[in-house]
Amino acid sequence: MKIAVISGDGIGPEVTKQALKVLDAVSKKYNFSYEVEEVLMGGTAIDKTGIPLPEETVNVCLNSDAVLLGAVGGVKWDTLPGHLRPEAGLLGLRKALGVFANLRPAILFPQLKSASTLKEEVLGDGLDIMVIRELIGGAYFGEKKRIETEEGTKAWDTMMYSAHEIERISHVAFKAAMKRKNKLTLVDKANVLESSRLWREIVFKIAKEYPEVDLSTMYVDNAAMQLIRNPRQFDLILTENLFGDILSDEASMLTGSLGMLPSASLGEGKRGLYEPIHGSAPDIAGQDKANPVAAILSVAMMLRYSFDMEEAANSIEVAVSKVLDEGYRTLDIHEIETKIVGTEMMGDLIAERI
Repeated sequence: MKIAVISGDGIGPEVTKQALKVLDAVSKKYNFSYEVEEVLMGGTAIDKTGIPLPEETVNVCLNSDAVLLGAVGGVKWDTLPGHLRPEAGLLGLRKALGVFANLRPAILFPQLKSASTLKEEVLGDGLDIMVIRELIGGAYFGEKKRIETEEGTKAWDTMMYSAHEIERISHVAFKAAMKRKNKLTLVDKANVLESSRLWREIVFKIAKEYPEVDLSTMYVDNAAMQLIRNPRQFDLILTENLFGDILSDEASMLTGSLGMLPSASLGEGKRGLYEPIHGSAPDIAGQDKANPVAAILSVAMMLRYSFDMEEAANSIEVAVSKVLDEGYRTLDIHEIETKIVGTEMMGDLIAERI
């Protein structure tokens, strides 16, 4: 098992350290070996090489079985041109790896129900939503341009999708739905956008191959509202890149904190890119305040999807639940009568429970 590790910027190195600590504990329990190679991307890469995604990083990642990422970005690099910003490195890496399907689970641990900003009666029991977001198409990768006109500056981003791009992620979504509750909601803006109309055509065509799955559609503005009004109506959401970026972050807050949620970005093969969905949070970097659980659960997703190690993945998730049962919390999920711990201690506690 060869794993490329990109610690990244801000709190990235802190949470990644804890994720690797837990991976080490799991490897000892289940008797497997792995090799880690650290590479640069994002702001740290800009500082050391002048660019956000060095060629060496791409090569190492392409020759690895999985990639574990901490976080990239920060105000330090916000004034750079778009192609030199840390986020450009992340987009470039996704494209290079061909990871077109982003799986973002929003699972509410029962111990954290009161940490959510929603009322407990709205959340109900066992809230478990999966957002599958197309990752390397749409407005983020379409043509971008800015021109000067007599009326002033004009800028545009092109949201473009091919039938092939929609077909391949549709198959991922329908197969995932069959492993869950056979329920899939396509979120789009087909009343306005031509690209969304193509999404509907293709997804309904693919749906005929999966008659067991109950397929419904919802406009993105309504979906954003319904996630807050009645999140339990959703099980698996399929959507394009821009909508998925926004909705998955919204869904994450149902669970109490961005610091609890992992993600997996997958392509045609087993190799995937695994990362917490939170940002680099430079305001708390280096203070032992960051929640490492999302990074740790990203390791669980890595073991599950890239290495078919379901039992090992489950052991991480159970360990996280045990630590929460014992009342330990980082600051972002702290409540009255719970015990505040730092990044390092939370990692130690979870590793000990493996």
